[in-house]
Amino acid sequence: MSKKQSFPTKADVLARTPDPAVRDMLRHMEQAGIDTPFDRFDAQKPHCGFGLNGTCCKNCHMGPCRITPKSPKGVCGADAHLIVARNLLRWTAAGVAAHGARGREVMLALKGAAEGTLDLPILGPEKVIATAKSFGIFDEAKPVQELAGEIALILLEDLCRTIPGPYKTLETLAPPERIKVWKELDILPIGAYHEVFEALHRTTTGTDGDWQNVAAQILRCGLAFAWSSVVGSAIAMDCLYGLPKRSRIATNLGAITLDTVNIAVHGHSPVLVAAIVKAARSEELIAEARAAGAETIRLYGICCSGHSALAKFGDITPLANAAGAELTLATGALDLWVADVQDVFPGIMDVAACFHTRVVTTSDSARLPGAEHLAFDHHHSNLDQADRLASQIVRRGIQAYGERQAGKVFVPKARMEAEVGFSVENVVATFGGIDVLLDHLRSGRIRGVVNLVGCNNPKVVYEEAIVKVAEELIAHDILVFTNGCAAFALLKMGFCLPEGLEGAGPGLNAALQPHRLPPVWHMGECLDNARASAFFRTTSAASEEPLTRLPLAFSSPEWSNEKGLGAALGFRLLGLNSYHCIAPPVAGSDRVADFFYRGTGEMLGSVMVVDEDPSRLAQRIVADFDARRRELGWSPAAAPTGRRLLALEAEKAHQHAHAHGHAHTHSHEEGQHHE
Repeated sequence: MSKKQSFPTKADVLARTPDPAVRDMLRHMEQAGIDTPFDRFDAQKPHCGFGLNGTCCKNCHMGPCRITPKSPKGVCGADAHLIVARNLLRWTAAGVAAHGARGREVMLALKGAAEGTLDLPILGPEKVIATAKSFGIFDEAKPVQELAGEIALILLEDLCRTIPGPYKTLETLAPPERIKVWKELDILPIGAYHEVFEALHRTTTGTDGDWQNVAAQILRCGLAFAWSSVVGSAIAMDCLYGLPKRSRIATNLGAITLDTVNIAVHGHSPVLVAAIVKAARSEELIAEARAAGAETIRLYGICCSGHSALAKFGDITPLANAAGAELTLATGALDLWVADVQDVFPGIMDVAACFHTRVVTTSDSARLPGAEHLAFDHHHSNLDQADRLASQIVRRGIQAYGERQAGKVFVPKARMEAEVGFSVENVVATFGGIDVLLDHLRSGRIRGVVNLVGCNNPKVVYEEAIVKVAEELIAHDILVFTNGCAAFALLKMGFCLPEGLEGAGPGLNAALQPHRLPPVWHMGECLDNARASAFFRTTSAASEEPLTRLPLAFSSPEWSNEKGLGAALGFRLLGLNSYHCIAPPVAGSDRVADFFYRGTGEMLGSVMVVDEDPSRLAQRIVADFDARRRELGWSPAAAPTGRRLLALEAEKAHQHAHAHGHAHTHSHEEGQHHE
């Protein structure tokens, strides 16, 4: 077993988390006697060493078995290497299923919209046409509806293929150099459903006993995750709901208004959320809200439902990621909480019970005890009822508005503006072509690009690692993309504003200031890793260099779940290194650990780097980028700036407090208001 792990406490979070609203809510909930994920994390200590090392197996009921010097094999004879690999394979398969299941819903909706069985407009005709051309099915004589229907069928076939055949999404969109590598390794998937089916089969009692063979199946699942669960789902979303639109928004808890019906949407599935946005805009329901005493209806985003709807429709205020959801509920200012699928912790029900907030679940896959269920059914036979369900749901929020308990409302002042809605299409248009961005890379004005994402994990201080990595990267002229849970920290702390360039290096300022662009580009929800990978593939094609040689990378400092493992694998399979502050549970097997940390370097051209110190992790990215730049013969980047964004913001807050005669204890909160 590895050395004993030491993880942060709730007290550490209170002392070091970068967002003052988080500290305010943790203190408020403690005074109210309400548990948070950080309290529950502390209660779990000490953590199981076998679980941390990946050497606990409970796949059958002869165990659970754990590997020790006294018992080096489980009852069936599985050793540490096999057990660690099998556990990782099941995690990876779960990630494929998670993104794939909610992706299937939008693929079915696209199919229904194309066939006319659903009353849904196709809002992304340009994406439909571009995808049809990529798939080789474009015909000027075909209407957009027909093309959309054909695209939906291709995506669904790749998702659920049982008879081996061409994996069209992968073979059409993946770089040919990568496809050649995957074929040689014999890891090309048959279909997403099949690879999950096969993963569970291989890891069942007495089946696959070779850890290397299990590892190959992990890579197949990684490809299925990347090209169906992520890219396929993203294509369906962009076809149905249109490409992201850039806008400037307000975020953090201080953006909550108290004279409005406040409805939070939480989860990942866009179909019903899109209908809720439409319903909340309707004159009829706004009139009902006003009759109940509210000014209007406002929607707030929790986790990826907020990011997705925000990028597409612009009418949602992003508040918190999954780990911060309970803190947001405890403001007592939200009338209705709409929960669909994934990263909706059961703990939200305990918090909601302390306030007037009603909770509605909207998927048969994700029910919560005590919540009202207004949902699509198991067969998705009522997708055509989305508008009716949405109206019912919004009316629940209007009814709850009158039950709000003023004495229990506590909303921290922290508020920040941010720019959102970046995509490959609008970025390339802003610069006047990918060649301009490529010139910035070659010249060293942009040292490299990192896709900085991932859910949060209490094994590191909440949101601190994400912010510190981003701060160090932009200071070294590295452009940052973000999405999903990690994006909330960067939105809230000023990284997604042009003013954030104050903490960026001279090269990044030279490249971005003329376009009034921020140093961190918000690309949407976790599914929008597809946008980063598309940008990376576009850059590779324009430079005529394989991805393995370019200064591009993936980082999820605080990753915590199965989808996070899949996301890292997806970029690793493209030949890009992944960087993390939290290690995967592989320490119990030196062979599996070596495979994931270093062995994939020869196979895939990418390695995994883990450093619990986020500043050191960022420095490793910088060093690796500089090495790649030297190998390419590109110009060296400039020395980093000595300025760091949070220190600059803190100094502004300090000066603001002095100017207005405020006590220093309030300065950080004041600094979060962007004037």
